[in-house]
Amino acid sequence: MKYLLWLLKAAIFFTLFAFALNNQQDATVHFFFGTHWSAPLVLVVLTAFAAGVVVGVLGMVPRWWKHRSAARRAQAAVLPGEPASATPVTAPAVPDLQQQPPSIHGI
Repeated sequence: MKYLLWLLKAAIFFTLFAFALNNQQDATVHFFFGTHWSAPLVLVVLTAFAAGVVVGVLGMVPRWWKHRSAARRAQAAVLPGEPASATPVTAPAVPDLQQQPPSIHGI
């Protein structure tokens, strides 16, 4: 399994490397107000990918902070002397499917 993962990583690397070698011609990106940027196409694609990752991560930061603070509040709610596994857990109610009438569509 370990060798299979290394083989997959090598295949991805060589595919991306071949993509970079095949796209060395210059590409021009036109911005607002008449400004432009000329660079190799692979650099333009890499920059766009990196910008997308940054925007995605920045979009997730507020939700991460919210979940971290909720986890801290939940951890603080557990009594210090009582283990977390000792808190009572109730199972969700399961509807009785035998007494419900069948659906019109059979789903």
